[in-house]
Amino acid sequence: MIFAMRKRDLIILGGLLGAVAGWAVAGSSPSLETVPQVDLARYVGRWYEIARYPNRFERKCGRDVTADYSIKRNGDIRVVNSCVKSSGTVSRAIGTAKVTDKSTNSKLKVAFFWPFYGNYWIVDLGRDYDYAVIGEPSRRYLWILSRSPQMPDELFHQITARLASKGYDPSRLIKIPQSTSR
Repeated sequence: MIFAMRKRDLIILGGLLGAVAGWAVAGSSPSLETVPQVDLARYVGRWYEIARYPNRFERKCGRDVTADYSIKRNGDIRVVNSCVKSSGTVSRAIGTAKVTDKSTNSKLKVAFFWPFYGNYWIVDLGRDYDYAVIGEPSRRYLWILSRSPQMPDELFHQITARLASKGYDPSRLIKIPQSTSR
């Protein structure tokens, strides 16, 4: 029966099954707290990916991973993710983020392939917007971002020390090499 389904139907079925699996995992974890307030005007700009949980959509991104955010006329956020693959070529993905919690601006949904949106929750943020930690309720994904290509080890350790209390396993993080030439 499943072989008779069209490709579009399989994609929709896969998305639904993934959502159900995410709800099951999220239901078994304590709720994930986000930061109390995000000033989007300060948040937009370039971010460097310092570390992340391994994931399938970034598996070919070997180094120099960045995210550039800008506010669109309609209030949504334009997202441009780029990285240098192991082959040396640059890969870019362009998407859109929508704020889902307008009282805090700390919960967003991001789509790179409409109509599929993923949670993008800001769970830690530097007072001067010098770093951000992005997660989501199932705790399957995690990113540590910085405004500069390098993050001091002391700051990285302070951030990762707080992750366990949020239900994350810091030992799963992989550090991302960043050069200063991009």
